[in-house]
Amino acid sequence: MNWIFLACAGAVEIAWSQSVKPTQNFTRPLATAVCFLLGAGAVYLLTLAMRTIPVGTAYAVFTGIGAVGAITLGVIVNRDPVTLLRMTALALIVGGIILARIASSES
Repeated sequence: MNWIFLACAGAVEIAWSQSVKPTQNFTRPLATAVCFLLGAGAVYLLTLAMRTIPVGTAYAVFTGIGAVGAITLGVIVNRDPVTLLRMTALALIVGGIILARIASSES
């Protein structure tokens, strides 16, 4: 169950990453409120996951999911460039997340 909380925390982290820019430097009250709520929600779900998942593993997976999601949405929504180096970085992050999950189940 805690891995589900961690996956959800990562998904909310992705939404949070996309909610920062619309705040326009925190000058738009509604967008800013949404940004803060998403950030708090992501951290809350992360704390639930950390009940049994080691802190280092949980945080690495959490930020990895967020990074992969943010880059992917950047490419799809904002037409960010797709380069060999970016795709290699994504593959390494995903590989690290998978390895962290495998290593966690061995302990």
